Amino acid sequence: MFALKFASLFILAYLIGSFPTGVIVGKTFFHKDIRQYGSGNIGTTNTFRVLGPKAGIIVFLIDFFKGTLATVLPELFNFGPHYYCLYFGLAAILGHAFSVFLKFKGGKAVATSAGFLLGYNVHFFLICALIFIPLLLITSMVSLASLISIVLIFIASLFFHDLALSIISGILVILIYWSHRSNIVRLEHHQENMVPFGLYYWYKKYHNKE
Repeated sequence: MFALKFASLFILAYLIGSFPTGVIVGKTFFHKDIRQYGSGNIGTTNTFRVLGPKAGIIVFLIDFFKGTLATVLPELFNFGPHYYCLYFGLAAILGHAFSVFLKFKGGKAVATSAGFLLGYNVHFFLICALIFIPLLLITSMVSLASLISIVLIFIASLFFHDLALSIISGILVILIYWSHRSNIVRLEHHQENMVPFGLYYWYKKYHNKE
């Protein structure tokens, strides 16, 4: 009975994570397949760039909270100790990165990972936000901020004395770096896309005017 319930909730968490928000929003409201525009990614950044801020915000919120919802499934169904939430949060992240609805392709799982952290530990999530947001405002690049943040987040997890959280955070380091392979190449060649705000964006804009 335990194994059946665990498997059922794990599959449900994976399916929640697999929900291809960017593709559905693009096709339903803009008649565009987001995968055929910009970077081809289905996540928040490419949606902002291709479909605009309203669509980008919607995609971000849904991708974020699907991570949170999947993570709290054990709490909702009164199943197991709190650390079980980590397993189901990871299932949602894997679902987003390898969606069954997109032939096991997907996004980079940054927003879903953030939602997972909120669902598991609010205090740890706030620390992660305090790491990520300043880095984004400095670098003006979601990819670079994500790559730096996830390493710092893993280090921060070690101070919470939660072995399961540290293990999952370590897995996220691998997953985030793997899913950002193309971004890393663009960063190496100084060709990475920037968001239209932040210190580096304004520096480049001012420098190009000179």
